Amino acid sequence: MTGEADAGDGDIDIDIRPYDPARDDRALWALKTGFERGIGAETGGDEKESAYEAKLTDDYRERWLAWVERCVDEDPDCVVVADASAADTESDGTGESDPLVGYAFVLPESLSFIWDAAVLNEIYLAPASRGTGVADDLFEAVLACARGQDLPLDRLVLDVDRENERARAFYERYGFEHWGEMVARGL
Repeated sequence: MTGEADAGDGDIDIDIRPYDPARDDRALWALKTGFERGIGAETGGDEKESAYEAKLTDDYRERWLAWVERCVDEDPDCVVVADASAADTESDGTGESDPLVGYAFVLPESLSFIWDAAVLNEIYLAPASRGTGVADDLFEAVLACARGQDLPLDRLVLDVDRENERARAFYERYGFEHWGEMVARGL
């Protein structure tokens, strides 16, 4: 799925494609750390920010990427990336440009019994690519994946931090409605 997104200074070509662990793992991890740090810094106080930052260890990276690979082995379309390799991309700090500007992760069908529905585990877009339409392209891939699953309830669910106004507005635009509330406690 290829789309064009307006980046303000012209259209850029973005390819929404399945995640390839052999070539994308480093770039996906960079996006994942942006996702986690954004949750910590933008939706809570110092304690939440510290907790999300502290979990980003080498061990967590290895375990998370292995889990993503197992999910992709089960359903190749459950993780998609927004690839801007044909467009100008920002450096990742190593002197190389990073062509991935976003990703979406739908849990595979075998995990649908967690919520009796398709589960959007994560969707993230690098800040420089927000407002370009790429999130809409990623979300269309999410819907296609979810619609292809044999689900107990014909629904797509996700959890969103009540303080993440940008994400809440995005989901509301796509017709999401409040459906219960998740609560948590420490172990």
